[in-house]
Amino acid sequence: MDLPFQFEQVLNNPIDQVWQALTDQNAMMVWYFPQLRKFKPEVGYEMRFEDDGNPFQKQWIVTQVQNGKRLAHTWTYRGYPGASEVIFELFPEDDKTKLKLTHSGLASFPNDPHFARQRFEEGWKSIIGNKLKQYLRQGQSC
Repeated sequence: MDLPFQFEQVLNNPIDQVWQALTDQNAMMVWYFPQLRKFKPEVGYEMRFEDDGNPFQKQWIVTQVQNGKRLAHTWTYRGYPGASEVIFELFPEDDKTKLKLTHSGLASFPNDPHFARQRFEEGWKSIIGNKLKQYLRQGQSC
């Protein structure tokens, strides 16, 4: 059974600031993936990444946008089987924001260390629990 990976993080920022970090291309290049070159929070938008020579080139398409509440995109790799989806959901908690991340479809990827579930889990904990948190704490500039 392919159980989705879920991770929750309370951020010391209001939803509008967290949403901005999730949907602004320049912000995403700081805390998410510096290789990101084109992004718009529009359903069907295909994100573009710099080809940095990595054999695992990402191909992502925006699948859901609910302003201030939910952003989702596919997560696939050019030339590899498998397809997953990442969902960011935002919930108000007084003057803070709870971010819930769900990454489903991880078992669809090949049996290779690069696609290991543990690698994704550790990556998300770093991306959300450290990089995004630091980006927001530093006044949205790292």
